Amino acid sequence: MPPQDDLYQVLGESLPKIEERSVVVVTSKVVAIHQGRCVPLSTGIEREELAKKEADWYVDKDIVPGQFIMFTRKHNILIASGGIDKSNAKEHMILWPKGPMTAAKEIYEWIKARDKVKELGVIMTDSHVVMMRRGTQGIAIGHWGFNPVRDYRGRPDIFGRKLVVQTANVADSLATAAVLEMGEGQEQTPLAIITGIKEIEFSEDPKTIEGKPTFSIPLAEDLFEPMLAAVPWQKGQGGLTDEEVEEMKKG
Repeated sequence: MPPQDDLYQVLGESLPKIEERSVVVVTSKVVAIHQGRCVPLSTGIEREELAKKEADWYVDKDIVPGQFIMFTRKHNILIASGGIDKSNAKEHMILWPKGPMTAAKEIYEWIKARDKVKELGVIMTDSHVVMMRRGTQGIAIGHWGFNPVRDYRGRPDIFGRKLVVQTANVADSLATAAVLEMGEGQEQTPLAIITGIKEIEFSEDPKTIEGKPTFSIPLAEDLFEPMLAAVPWQKGQGGLTDEEVEEMKKG
């Protein structure tokens, strides 16, 4: 519960022994609570003001249909309101975890040490919306222990034609399945275990393509760059420091 709980106590009490070639999925909210990244509503600060501090880039909500969320980019991910959430937050606003990749690695190392597994994956999730689709679905904001992209380039299709650009997004696909099962309301299921995944490549050494990470795409190379570049982005603060969060808690 906000404002701070011990994540590893929860994992120790809730996670069964993890088998080889499993992926453990953890919602980002419980990681953020563990880190104490919760701001009481009693401070009076508006979510939009916080979002401008948390986001790398933002668009004011007055140009968003319905004007009920801000359109933001954080860690090269499109996410509403800088990832700040009021749901299931007990009179708090919960920020995104600090250093989601590092946090995923720490969870990975804790499980690996406890259960003595060699091949393990960890995904930290949040919910987001996809253009032209109604409803939220899961997205991986942090991961560790496996290659997040399956590369089909150079492989033949069923008729022998060599694939040129095809890659599969493993991390977000698994996150979506897990978040569907974990739920968005009163399910109280912040953890999931995925097993039986075909062709997943477990590795602590992230794959690169021509020296660049395979997962996150720079805006200049993104298929949606013409649309995203046309958005009137404003520069955000890029994230609250731990000290700033603690000052807000004091009111």
